Amino acid sequence: MTVSYNKLWKRLIDLNMSKTQLREKAGITTNAIAKMGKNENVSTEIICKICKVLECQVEDVIELVDEEEKEVC
Repeated sequence: MTVSYNKLWKRLIDLNMSKTQLREKAGITTNAIAKMGKNENVSTEIICKICKVLECQVEDVIELVDEEEKEVC
């Protein structure tokens, strides 16, 4: 299983918020944003900060994807 942040990016579009704005409001690093852009793991602390800023739950910004399904898509 791998993590996908597609829900986060879609949510930012819906809120008309840039990644830079999210980074500044959540107090996270550019490195964390870059890692999420590559669907790499980040700490739960970062996810919690994002959820607090966006006033949502974890499942609203990330999802676990089966690696086999990911390769087919």
